[in-house]
Amino acid sequence: MEPIKRNILLNPGPATTTDTVKYAQVVPDICPREKEFAGLMKGLRSDLLKVVHAPEDQYTSVLFCGSGTINIDICINSLVPDGKKILVVNNGAYNSRAVEVCEMYHIPHINLKSSVYEQPDLKQVEQTLKENPDVAVVYCCHHETGTGVLNPIREIGALAHQYGAIFISDTTSTLGMIPLDVVKDNVDFCMASAQKGLMAMSGLSFIIGRTDIIKASKNYPTRSYYCNLYLQYEYFEKTGEMHFTPPVQTIYATIQALKEYFEVGEEAKFARHRTVYDAIHQGVAELGFKTVIDPKIESGLVVSVLYPDDPNFTFEKIHDYCYERGFTIYPGKISTTNTFRLCALGTITPEDIKQFFVVLKEAMEMHQIQIPAKYN
Repeated sequence: MEPIKRNILLNPGPATTTDTVKYAQVVPDICPREKEFAGLMKGLRSDLLKVVHAPEDQYTSVLFCGSGTINIDICINSLVPDGKKILVVNNGAYNSRAVEVCEMYHIPHINLKSSVYEQPDLKQVEQTLKENPDVAVVYCCHHETGTGVLNPIREIGALAHQYGAIFISDTTSTLGMIPLDVVKDNVDFCMASAQKGLMAMSGLSFIIGRTDIIKASKNYPTRSYYCNLYLQYEYFEKTGEMHFTPPVQTIYATIQALKEYFEVGEEAKFARHRTVYDAIHQGVAELGFKTVIDPKIESGLVVSVLYPDDPNFTFEKIHDYCYERGFTIYPGKISTTNTFRLCALGTITPEDIKQFFVVLKEAMEMHQIQIPAKYN
């Protein structure tokens, strides 16, 4: 197997992958309606449940073709009963995306907005549930990758259940990286896409959720055809296949990625991500940059870095210099503050991070940006 050029992606996904995952896509052509391929998807769906410790007699996984946003669309349009509301606990860009989905489908909702720099206030969540007994669904993104804030989903899920609602969490940027147990964490539905924590390829997304609720959703308002959770679930149950054409090569890559995930183990994998995150913080501090989020509430996966107050600094110049040398950095997602993000996803190591900061320092010197970074 000839090595493939390795780029270090410090963006929040797609992640840097192993060559074995890349090469897993090189397979003989196959029609996805063959029983052989349906068997592969059956095994994949079962393995996804194991990643989040979901009991097979209570939970199922449903595969879709699309990016992570398709999961947000599907869960929201499929799981809110008629005459009920959804409460979105919103402290960032990806929870705001859920609000946008509610608005597009005209689904009654409460946008419980709070600071993007902090975790949600649990007392405020509970008070909102007390005052709105018609809330049937509570929604919160586990990890706001726009900032790096990790939200307390176990506590939010417990409040949802206490007040008779189900709990949906967008775990796109934590599943396969931060250990998750859907039962212990009070999660009825979670979601992810293959190119992030599992370190596979883009194009495959999946929802893991309670089978009884999916079955009940058959009688909820139908708001979408392609993005209907019950319709896709039912087709899998009847045929073992996706209702529409699956991303064949991405599924092969994901099967290989899951094999590698289980070989490493969830605790060891998160520990590796954490060492990369620690190396990022160390490098940021050595160059004098400031970060936005209190490390106590960071995920251990994303660091949001403030632009320095330096007239010679532009993100584009720094990005392009690093990109040409095999390192990708990513702009921030905070509307009120200029930031860029450095992420600890993928098959990268502390040594990769050390080399990145050598390159970043070179970029700053070349463009005459003050070191340590200047802040007014």
